[in-house]
Amino acid sequence: MISFLMLIAGFILLFFSGDWLVKASVNLARHFKVSTLVIGITVVAFGTSAPELLVSLKAVFSDSSDISVGNVVGSNIANIALVLGLVAIIFPVKVKRNNIWIDWLVMMTASVGVVIASLNNVISFVEGFIFLVLLALYLIWSVWKSRKDIKGQEKILEPEMSKLMAGGYFVLATVGLYFGADWLVKGAKEIAISFGISERVVGLSVVALGTSVPELATSLMAAIKKESDISIGNIIGSNVFNIWAVLGTTSVIKPLGVSEAILNVDYKWMIGVAVLLFILLLPLSKGVINRWKGLLLFSIYAVYIYILFVG
Repeated sequence: MISFLMLIAGFILLFFSGDWLVKASVNLARHFKVSTLVIGITVVAFGTSAPELLVSLKAVFSDSSDISVGNVVGSNIANIALVLGLVAIIFPVKVKRNNIWIDWLVMMTASVGVVIASLNNVISFVEGFIFLVLLALYLIWSVWKSRKDIKGQEKILEPEMSKLMAGGYFVLATVGLYFGADWLVKGAKEIAISFGISERVVGLSVVALGTSVPELATSLMAAIKKESDISIGNIIGSNVFNIWAVLGTTSVIKPLGVSEAILNVDYKWMIGVAVLLFILLLPLSKGVINRWKGLLLFSIYAVYIYILFVG
């Protein structure tokens, strides 16, 4: 009974925290003259990836590498197939920026990079350090490019709240996401383990789904507020953060073991849904993830979960 209550409380807290995070991020973007897409890729992505980092660190120190790596891989699959799929079914997501392909390319570089790093079944300290360096370079480039692009615009929307209030909302939202994800994961994990499910399956499904709820809440609230760039940016940015920040930080602290099942099966699903996202975004100049595309993504996620449990 307690596990179910934690599960429900986690979902509720994550949903409201996602709303606060969008409000704070949009206003911070306007204060610092940075586009909402870059805020989605950086600040929002970092806030919503915090649960993955927490879970992965806890797992690796508990000698549960399958949960640590599976959490990230499963979350990246869920972010595209489940989160974007559900959001698009409710509110079709429009792509406002025609160079979104650059951010997608960075995500693919991170995805292929982690596969290469895992070929010997271990993500080492050196590989983790390289991930963190690449993340830093990506963030610096994103902010620089955004400020350069926005400079020539005559009209910039005024923020609706002060820097202090926006910062307060962001901190409150991040704390809410932290505790919400923690409660949800604990409740879900206890329920799953009581049914005798393996660590890999728990990490790829229950834990990954739990830590992806912040992305779902944030992207859904962004879509409702017509901030489509945050929806797409948050998903792509979170996937980059999950690999470079979460696996990078975790493997620098302690080398991560990668099982053959994750290497040979789950990585392929992660790369596959990333490629599908690019196809669904075409044409990049005015792409739309409409309801039928959202339904396709959601169906793919349902098939993946079915195979995961049945297999």
